[in-house]
Amino acid sequence: MALRVLVVKTTSMGDVVHMLPAVEDLLRWHPDAQVDWLVEAPFAAIPALHPGVQRVIPQAWRKWRKKLMERVTWQALGKVRAALREQPYDLVIDAQGLLKSVMWALQAPGLRVGFDRHSIREPLASAFYQRKVAVSRSLQAVERNRRLMAAALGRAFEPEVPAQFGLAIPQEATWRAPVDRYALLIPCASRIEKRWPEPDWLAVGERLKTAGLGLVVLWGSPDEEQLAQRLAGPLGAAVPPFLTVREMAAVIGRAQIAVGLDTGFSHLAAAYGLPTVGVYCDHEPGLAGLTGPALVQSLGGKGRVPERAEVLEAVERALATLVVSPACD
Repeated sequence: MALRVLVVKTTSMGDVVHMLPAVEDLLRWHPDAQVDWLVEAPFAAIPALHPGVQRVIPQAWRKWRKKLMERVTWQALGKVRAALREQPYDLVIDAQGLLKSVMWALQAPGLRVGFDRHSIREPLASAFYQRKVAVSRSLQAVERNRRLMAAALGRAFEPEVPAQFGLAIPQEATWRAPVDRYALLIPCASRIEKRWPEPDWLAVGERLKTAGLGLVVLWGSPDEEQLAQRLAGPLGAAVPPFLTVREMAAVIGRAQIAVGLDTGFSHLAAAYGLPTVGVYCDHEPGLAGLTGPALVQSLGGKGRVPERAEVLEAVERALATLVVSPACD
């Protein structure tokens, strides 16, 4: 009988992307496993793009927690609980490591597995796991997730096996870049502290243009769209309309290279195998740096905004990995 596994990894986009290699490992060891995934609704498109994930169960806790006294909220909560309890699982793997995530894990019948109290973000959550796994908190997120999955399955972690993400590129596309070969600029972030100076973005964009690439500037909110348009004007770049995560994945997966802030879109670009330069202005990349099968470079950190020259040097290294088409000779 096929192994049934529920993955609980709900937020945020980058964290969800970082869980994909662990699912790849699971399917390498158990090709016929049935994998379900509980995730916040805005990010449900990410596990849905993995062909090995049979069922994605979306929830909207970020929205529901603000309306807990409303009947409609309890009805929605009940639907998710019913979905989790349709069939028993062999393993319920909570890779989020929070009280809110383990409360969801408790709704699903099955052996609950998670990080032990020394490895987890909220130690109290580990009390609810039936199997606890020790994984150093100093490791990068992808490796932590892969080690958790290996232990849950009674396997030895295989560091010699490269992390694979297994994401399909959506074939349908509501918006396409005006050129076939293009670079992504991902300059937008929800917090001002994470942003990089606009003149530096313009310099990077100009260098990518001289490499024969078109430019696409990504955004996710009205405020971010204004920044994207400001950069796109002098660069002659394309700015897509508002796109869902799935629609954005179609744009990202077809690009050649990406330069972006520490955002979910940058992590998605790296997962799709784009040479990706990450610009970290307010967060250390060590535990959540870019990971992917192509050349990925995470620059900067907490209190250390990357210099323009440093990013341009990384762009040169990334460009050197691209296969040059005759049109760009």
